[in-house]
Amino acid sequence: MLQAKRDRVIIIGAGPAGLTAGAELAAAGYNVTILEKDPEYVGGIARTVRYGKFRFDIGGHRFFSKNPEITEWWRRRLPGEFLKVRRLSRILYRGRYFDYPLKPLNAFRNLGFWTSARCLASYAFAKISPVRPEVSFQDWVSNRFGRELFSIFFKTYTEKVWGIPCTQISVDWAAQRINNLSVARAIANSLRPKIFPSKEVIKTLIDNFEYPRLGPGMMWEKTRDDILAAGGRIEMGQNVVAINASGDKVSSVVSRNASGCEKTWDADFFIATCPLRETVLGFNPPLPLPAREAAERLRYRSFITIALMIGRTEVFPGQWIYVHSPEVKLGRIQNFNNWSPSMVPAGMTCLGLEYFCDEGDGFWNAPDGELIETAKEELEILGISKPGEVIDAAVVRMPKAYPVYMPNYAEAVKIIRRELEPFANFQVIGRNGMHKYNNQDHAMMTALFAARNIQGGKLDVWRVNADAEYMEEGNAGS
Repeated sequence: MLQAKRDRVIIIGAGPAGLTAGAELAAAGYNVTILEKDPEYVGGIARTVRYGKFRFDIGGHRFFSKNPEITEWWRRRLPGEFLKVRRLSRILYRGRYFDYPLKPLNAFRNLGFWTSARCLASYAFAKISPVRPEVSFQDWVSNRFGRELFSIFFKTYTEKVWGIPCTQISVDWAAQRINNLSVARAIANSLRPKIFPSKEVIKTLIDNFEYPRLGPGMMWEKTRDDILAAGGRIEMGQNVVAINASGDKVSSVVSRNASGCEKTWDADFFIATCPLRETVLGFNPPLPLPAREAAERLRYRSFITIALMIGRTEVFPGQWIYVHSPEVKLGRIQNFNNWSPSMVPAGMTCLGLEYFCDEGDGFWNAPDGELIETAKEELEILGISKPGEVIDAAVVRMPKAYPVYMPNYAEAVKIIRRELEPFANFQVIGRNGMHKYNNQDHAMMTALFAARNIQGGKLDVWRVNADAEYMEEGNAGS
């Protein structure tokens, strides 16, 4: 039996982090209100868009975690609704498909003898004379794969995603997103299990994952419903524009709807999942100048998903393709038939073409019709489909999807953390809330800890690592 409603909690944002915290606190009897900027969808970047009889993701979202608590949380929320999906992801480069994660024999066969020889020589040189210290993404990858493989398989795609040279991307990005991956491990993984059996799980190399039958939005829509059933509120179309503080506490937040009407929300506790830059610059009275200057230095990358509906079922195998071909702007292609057949009508294919850009730039502001024509033309250039096969299309813009790891980002976040720490009833969590580009299991774990802190816990959400584990003075624990 739930205890009586007690302290009021305001949560900014109904993405995976905000909804996870909301579900935990509502179930514990707290008076929870979630303020979500989007007028229709919950789930943030993990939403599933509905377009007629089609469903498609804003990017693909694998459900895999090394943390058993998160896995159990998912399964308890959607019992019997997960599909077991055999992963197939590939890189498209110079008209050839390469396995990803890289499998050396496949890669060298496609590259040809001379290019492969250059790659091996470059790899050997990197082992003998690595870049020290490692400062950038380019340094990190080149040290583990060689400069030649870096140029072929990492540089073009990464610069499409971030819109800046790889030398300007912090080494943290590589260490976090492709942690533990190297040529040696890739070879061992390709020969496993006969020759190199291992119990170690490297996220980059997993062959199978779970996926909700109707997409990741199914998880977060169910979580929304559970919050409402427990007496919580989710207010859609409410953009938080101010965070009011008094002394060492936050007292209220102010939201604005699409009509420009503002409303003040009082509470006892506050959790923010919105971009960290917006959080800092929204404080009233303003935070000290160093924090505001640090927030101004934080950058975000946005992207656009163009969903193309094609009148045949067999377009390409697997779930997604990373497009390294420099002749197109397209960065990645999702094939939603191969995530879950239930998301696409029979006899059809839904492809999600992902374009990375900056909010407000020329591509972002282009008319939908122009974007759709670009997407159709680029699929033809890549030899995947012809424009006449596309029978319908939709465009979805996702602002501030990725926090950018500029070389100075860590110092900026450190300054901000120091200025936010005195506010005892205020926590930031999740990917954008903490400016940490991690997966949804990490975002969820920070949310669980924030909820436990409100219930009297003393957990540091910043010590949740990329594998959604809690770091106790450098050691991963439960």
